Amino acid sequence: MFKFWVAVKKEFSVLIFDKAGLAVMFAMPVLLVFIITIVQDSAFKIVNENRISMLVLNKDKGTESRKLIELMNDSGLFDLKNDSSLNAVSFEKTMMENDFLTGLYIESGFSENLISKANIISADMMEELGLDNSMQDSIVKSFELQFFHDPVLKENYCLSVINMINAFLKGIEGELLINTLCDQLSLEESPAKLKKAMIDNATPVKRVLATGSDNKVIPNSTQHNVPAWTIFAMFFMVVSLGNNIVKERLNGAFIRLKTMPTPFFLVLSSKMFIYLLAALSQIALVFSLAKITFPTLGLPALTMPENTLGFLMVSFVSSLAAVAYALLVGSFAKTQEQSYGFGAISIVIFAAIGGIWVPAFVMPDYIQFLSLLSPLNWCLQGFYVLFLKGGLWSDLIPVISGLLSFVCVCLLLVFVKLKKEKII
Repeated sequence: MFKFWVAVKKEFSVLIFDKAGLAVMFAMPVLLVFIITIVQDSAFKIVNENRISMLVLNKDKGTESRKLIELMNDSGLFDLKNDSSLNAVSFEKTMMENDFLTGLYIESGFSENLISKANIISADMMEELGLDNSMQDSIVKSFELQFFHDPVLKENYCLSVINMINAFLKGIEGELLINTLCDQLSLEESPAKLKKAMIDNATPVKRVLATGSDNKVIPNSTQHNVPAWTIFAMFFMVVSLGNNIVKERLNGAFIRLKTMPTPFFLVLSSKMFIYLLAALSQIALVFSLAKITFPTLGLPALTMPENTLGFLMVSFVSSLAAVAYALLVGSFAKTQEQSYGFGAISIVIFAAIGGIWVPAFVMPDYIQFLSLLSPLNWCLQGFYVLFLKGGLWSDLIPVISGLLSFVCVCLLLVFVKLKKEKII
């Protein structure tokens, strides 16, 4: 045991003087988490929280167009600017000059068109019921609203806005149809009663997070970015630990260690111990800073999971996986350049397919399958279970088992490689 702590002390002195390695392991995750969370939180708010900026040009003189604008305003989803001084030519130019993401152009005759449609439908219904129809046939002209949008907006975002406008239109058309039918049937009080009945009997939609537990944490940019980029930086210890192993192999340090009465596994164990502590320190540093400083920066607060033991277990196993992979790269690389290049590029690839940058569920099926080969994906899934899904052990056990299997495979390959080179 004394020899082990001597070896640990030696590895600690090597690590503490590796300024570049320390910067990669501690400064990089802090910068990544803060910068990327701030950027993604701004984008998240634009899409999910901020009202949609829309320029409106209403050339219609009827009441139905005003109802549509009032409904859109009252919904709280839109930030409307109604500029009646514009014309069809200057409308698009004004949108671009004033950075409006969307625009709605209501042509004259909009209200008249909706009323004509209601008259035709009500007349057809009266005819089907065998009742006298005193209304004359109306002529409905081809009419459509014009929705303008900035080219940078994605297709699904634009379709969502159009669907919202269509929902308001359906409400207006339904109210017009009820009023028209009641007028034809000479029912004076029925329109208000029918409208109230439709509102009262509307089926509500309740939002429920499918976490399988009582812990319902609303997903936000913080809950994803803090674990994700901490994992990314943690695996980047391959730069420091991998280069350290290659350097000791090349300068003969491993051979000299064989002449000492100290088992070689103690040397590897000391390296793993020191870098395991470094990885756990990364997690503690980043999560603590995020917990303390994010609310002061206007970012969503980091809500720690209730399953504390599960959090410690996932953190430990994830750190162990990062150390084992760094040992693997360092053992197989022939030069420091190979260790640095392959190690860094492989971590970037693992991060790309593992859901660190883009959620795995939006990727093609074959990429989702490949993501199972990424240890970063397994680590991230563990933190997702803790932070977003209630931290159930039934969901954590497969993740922990997968990471431990990865660690065992890496250490076995390291043993075989060093044994082949007669280092152990």
